[in-house]
Amino acid sequence: MKEGIHPKYKEVKVSCACGETFITRSTTDSIRVDICSKCHPFFTGKQKLVDAEGRVEKFKKKYAKK
Repeated sequence: MKEGIHPKYKEVKVSCACGETFITRSTTDSIRVDICSKCHPFFTGKQKLVDAEGRVEKFKKKYAKK
C-alpha cells in the first residue's frame, strides 16, 4: 500500500439517542445514531406488525388452498 494516502482508522465512541454508547473503529471522529440494537423494536421484541387495511388476510384468503 502507498504511504500517506489512507485515512487513520481509530477507535471511536458511538452514541445513540437512547443514551447507549459503545466503542467501534472508524475513520470519523465520533458517530451519533438514532437507533441502536438496545432500543430498536426488532431486537427488543416490541415490534408489532400493523396491518390496518387487512392486506395480509386478504392475500391469505385469495391464495388459500381449498
